[in-house]
Amino acid sequence: MQLTSHHILRSGSWLKADARIVLGYDARFLRRKRMQAEDGTSFLVDLPETTSLDQGDAFQLSDGRLVVVIAAAEPVVRITGDLPRLAWHIGNRHTPCQIAADHLVIRRDHVLEKMLTGLGAQVQLTEAPFRPEGGAYGHGRTMGHDHGPDFGFHHHGDGVLHRHG
Repeated sequence: MQLTSHHILRSGSWLKADARIVLGYDARFLRRKRMQAEDGTSFLVDLPETTSLDQGDAFQLSDGRLVVVIAAAEPVVRITGDLPRLAWHIGNRHTPCQIAADHLVIRRDHVLEKMLTGLGAQVQLTEAPFRPEGGAYGHGRTMGHDHGPDFGFHHHGDGVLHRHG
């Protein structure tokens, strides 16, 4: 019997998982994908829409078992300095950012690292789970927004505006 998951239980809405799966930031954004939990349980995720998963969310399998999502450690940059100013520059580049009281975290990007250092930030390269701030209009990731006329930017379907050429 092929196990499937058509439903996600959000963190805090369930009590005990039967298995776990460790996923990086990109892998936690999905609609339909074959997955395998650490205990070898194989299942097909088939959600009604593309969904952003957070640490502690769980796939509810067709046999009733729950597989908890663990955010994998990945290459990130821990940023300290003038946080409001640095956060503005990061946001202005449509870069996902994890916000804490005393630091910011972004995924490794040598161009942004150089920009932030130039703005006076202290950057520390490390590996940690990446759990950026969700969108202002709902759960999970922002999916981009319209800036009006093109003005040299375009979308690649990844929720980020990119400059032409």
